[in-house]
Amino acid sequence: MDPIELKAACLGLNGAAEEFPFGPETSVFKVGGKIFAISALDGLPLKVSLKCDPDLAVRLRAEHPAIVPGYHLNKRHWNTVTLDGSLPGSLVRELIEDSYDLIVARLPRAQQLRLDWPGTSASVRTTE
Repeated sequence: MDPIELKAACLGLNGAAEEFPFGPETSVFKVGGKIFAISALDGLPLKVSLKCDPDLAVRLRAEHPAIVPGYHLNKRHWNTVTLDGSLPGSLVRELIEDSYDLIVARLPRAQQLRLDWPGTSASVRTTE
């Protein structure tokens, strides 16, 4: 995955926005005002930090040398993923989506509905 594909994967999620609160060199991808991905898109090697379920984070780190505890982040909840070609693009996209989902799951229900988040749709169907 290259920088253009990484940016497209993050911004392709409903309601996602790119901001630069840490300076022009660091892209911060947010949904509902909350961060789900951070990357220096010009960095070599390309890396992205993503929120992750703590138990899954530990397993991913054990299975993939390219996944390490989040750099300058809460290491229990964040992983930094090096996009050096050792991980399939499908796995990286899944990790981005999982990070996004962790953030959206904590947003107010009204925001989840505006984002047309699948987690909200399922709960709406079961209550009808």
